[in-house]
Amino acid sequence: MSTPTPEVLEEWCRFRSARDAELAQQHGWLTLTSLQWLTVEPAAVEHLPGLWAADDAAATLSAAADDGLTLAETGAPVDGTVTASLADEESLLWVYFGGSDGRRIAVELARRGGRYAIRTRDAASAVFTDFDGVPTFDYRPDLVVQGRFEAYPEPVEVPIRTAHPAVDGVHLTVGELVVQLPGEEHEYRLQVSAEGTGRLALTFHDATNNQSTAGWRKVVFDAPAPGTSAVTVDFNRAVNYPSAFTAFGTCPMPVGSNIIGIPVEAGEKAPER
Repeated sequence: MSTPTPEVLEEWCRFRSARDAELAQQHGWLTLTSLQWLTVEPAAVEHLPGLWAADDAAATLSAAADDGLTLAETGAPVDGTVTASLADEESLLWVYFGGSDGRRIAVELARRGGRYAIRTRDAASAVFTDFDGVPTFDYRPDLVVQGRFEAYPEPVEVPIRTAHPAVDGVHLTVGELVVQLPGEEHEYRLQVSAEGTGRLALTFHDATNNQSTAGWRKVVFDAPAPGTSAVTVDFNRAVNYPSAFTAFGTCPMPVGSNIIGIPVEAGEKAPER
């Protein structure tokens, strides 16, 4: 196995520092402490005051000013009943609660599979306060691999499972990554999605899953230049989905065929708990 150059290692370390800093945001994924589905009849929920409800049209919250809930957008206290509406797969930072500044817990309203839910993001969560970076494999230059991207004429919606058994998902496949890994004689054909402008994302299983790594991971790479198909995939940049850190994620699982049959010992390992 070749040794990475100091420049390559420095760039990778910058990537890792940015990744850990993103995870360590005050109300980021490491602070999730609940996922609670709202019912038609107003009801109490864990960790928060007030009465919460939802129907097909909107979610509602009823509380008194002295309950200490404030609207995230304006900072105004919730005093009476407030409502919010979302399209499916949308999320909204709705209200804050608790702590010396009244903002320890951020309440995210989400709509998944046509149902409304709230997720609490608690800045006092031990997963967050004890976080000291995601463990990773040592950098592997041989797992920076060349491949090609074969675009579909039109994106294809592929039904998938998610990290939450009550939530189904859809993978919008824009084409296939064709790639050969070190030590393998055959090529893999793996479905990929778009990731913003000019980027592609591969969500995949491999033989390390649920051993040294989480149940699945994702790697993002540059789309090919116009008129070409060549891509470079750096598996050292494979990262965990939020569901690897918390039981309250609804993260998409890989398309059923996106299985790499060998260990991909690069990128992020399973988080330490």
